[in-house]
Amino acid sequence: MTLVIGLTGSIASGKSTVSSMFIDMNIPVIDADKISREVVEPGEDAYLSIVKEFGKDILFSDGNIDRKKLGGIIFSDEEKRKVLNGIVHPAVRKRMMEQKDQHVHNGERIIVMDIPLLFESKLTHMVDKILVVYVEETVQLKRLMNRDHSTKDEALQRIHSQIPIKEKVTLADAVIDNNGTREKTFEQLKEILHQWSK
Repeated sequence: MTLVIGLTGSIASGKSTVSSMFIDMNIPVIDADKISREVVEPGEDAYLSIVKEFGKDILFSDGNIDRKKLGGIIFSDEEKRKVLNGIVHPAVRKRMMEQKDQHVHNGERIIVMDIPLLFESKLTHMVDKILVVYVEETVQLKRLMNRDHSTKDEALQRIHSQIPIKEKVTLADAVIDNNGTREKTFEQLKEILHQWSK
């Protein structure tokens, strides 16, 4: 019986740190962000649909999608954003499920699905347990500003575009408090895995 863990958090909460800990423990991680970049590479079905929908103006000369240009179109147009999501999201979900099935077939006992917008995208049905990585909003804000060299307003705008971290905590099966050291985070992770794999 394979346990599928949905790993999520909020922007700059340290989810990637926890994801890398799973990898270090030889537990397979299916990364939604990575897959969302893969499915829009030239030649992929989603890529062809995007070019058909948005035209060749959104491409670099080498044929890759100019994300900035595409972003400029969809951020100001709700309908176009829905169209893009309608192309990309199903392709990402399909590939995630294929990878999950492959790991189950290989006899993995634990699989992690790293999905930043697990709740926002209503994908909780894809996992057995939900693990939320939590930090205080002040820590989150500081980390995000440092990481992306953004202003306080820009950082807050991105934080507020997601479901509040405190709300995600109430929906989780377990929470890792990532306000402390990496060691403390790892201790919590080991304890949760120990509980869940009994």
